[in-house]
Amino acid sequence: MHAAPLTSPRLQRVLAVLGDGRAHTTRDIVRRGRVMAVNACVAELREHGAKISCTARIITGRRRFFYLMTKGPRT
Repeated sequence: MHAAPLTSPRLQRVLAVLGDGRAHTTRDIVRRGRVMAVNACVAELREHGAKISCTARIITGRRRFFYLMTKGPRT
């Protein structure tokens, strides 16, 4: 994979969302981070050393995916 540099505005926006230590839904990251391909952004951040888990939960009968960053990327 060819990951964008950490200075990328797109990755910086996603880092800003995930940086609070809380789990965020895909939709939340799309809206707050102004990105569409959340899974691609997460994969790029992982390439830079970030530890980000993705878990599925059933909420009001629908499956929602939550991303949680437990360790930031290498700088």
